[in-house]
Amino acid sequence: MFRFSIAGEEWILRFSPQVFIDAAEKQVILMSLLHIGDDLANFPHGNAFIMFTKKIGAIVFDVERVPSLILTVSNIVPEENWYLQETAVKKLK
Repeated sequence: MFRFSIAGEEWILRFSPQVFIDAAEKQVILMSLLHIGDDLANFPHGNAFIMFTKKIGAIVFDVERVPSLILTVSNIVPEENWYLQETAVKKLK
């Protein structure tokens, strides 16, 4: 679990138990969040968003605002497991 501040708001970053990543990857995720900056304040309670990073892949975040400002990394999908609709359609033909 990490604590960080963006735009005067104190956030907690936590990782779901099914997400298995090392400390260095957790640090990359935290640093990537700091680049989002003020945009983080625009996500309401109960929403989710995805961040794409070259090193880790697609990172799924769940947003909680009650009782605290909490971001939970609920899943990580490596790039080799991404499927684009165009690619899937071509494979079916």
